[in-house]
Amino acid sequence: MLGTLLLKPMQTKILYPDPEAYALASDLLNRGQLVAFPTETVYGLGANALDRNAVLSIFAAKGRPADNPLIVHIYDRAQLSDLCTVSPLARPLMDAFWPGPLTMLFIRKPAVPPEVTAGLPTVAIRMPSHPVAAEMLKTCGLPIAAPSANSSGRPSPTTTAHVLEDLNGKVPLILDGGACDVGLESTVLDLCHDQPTILRPGGVTKEMLESVLGREVLLAGSILRPLAENEVALSPGMRYKHYAPKGTVTLIEGPEERTVPLLRRLCLEQKQAGKKACVLCFTEHLGALSDCDPHDIGSVSSPDEIAHRLFDTLRRLDEEGMEIVFSEVIPPEGMGLAVMNRLGRAAAFRIIDA
Repeated sequence: MLGTLLLKPMQTKILYPDPEAYALASDLLNRGQLVAFPTETVYGLGANALDRNAVLSIFAAKGRPADNPLIVHIYDRAQLSDLCTVSPLARPLMDAFWPGPLTMLFIRKPAVPPEVTAGLPTVAIRMPSHPVAAEMLKTCGLPIAAPSANSSGRPSPTTTAHVLEDLNGKVPLILDGGACDVGLESTVLDLCHDQPTILRPGGVTKEMLESVLGREVLLAGSILRPLAENEVALSPGMRYKHYAPKGTVTLIEGPEERTVPLLRRLCLEQKQAGKKACVLCFTEHLGALSDCDPHDIGSVSSPDEIAHRLFDTLRRLDEEGMEIVFSEVIPPEGMGLAVMNRLGRAAAFRIIDA
């Protein structure tokens, strides 16, 4: 019944953040409705994390599978006491990275509905640093469950226009905070076991975490591969195909002297076959791939720049009707690991070794 009600067309308002906009967002959230809002990573689709029906409306609006857990956003550490049991390892990480793009996984308390956590005993929590998100959270006084504000499986939204493209008529309010700074979702760190483990890489890198903790941080095996059959998704973004444009994406890996010519050959073959094809490439290779409709994803020496551009570039592929896309890859180190995690899932792990 809830999904049916949610799919009825509604007017989607876009408001710039001011006291009136925050008051409206607070009223909607406290009445169990949805609000899309900017964070430093991507735009989120928020609902009261303690209201089961409100949480279910997120899944209905996005077309999101119920076994994909959500992240709970807070504005004050004092909120944690009602939501979870905090690991001692979390405190130095909070001091270093909160507010910011770090999500931590804790053992949940009964106040958190199982719909938030996909029935898992853990809950993912973060404190966003974006001023609009922080003010909205403070004004409404609620912990807010919020995945990315897009249709399930699509590239995450980093602008209000992206949100409107996917959710117009499905959400009553979008708070417009401009383009997101980071451009990729937060790092998700599992602190429920003896060894801290990154489930989803993001803006807070493995090296940054280890420098604070003074110990090794593991990487989940599923970061650069699909989930195995019956493997549980402990974190958002672990699904087999995610962040994907409508066209087919294939990654080309190997040494530069082989990947660039192969990218060009494969793309031109598809064009000659009548397909609308292009390449995603580094700034340094635009000239060599000039006849392949190259889309510049940034400099190979700047993973942060690539991360910032990635989702916007993937969405432009759909605007241009691209059917076939071949992409360069970046070494999976530092922020490059987060980029390759998103690109791998966008390509459903179709990879050609040059």
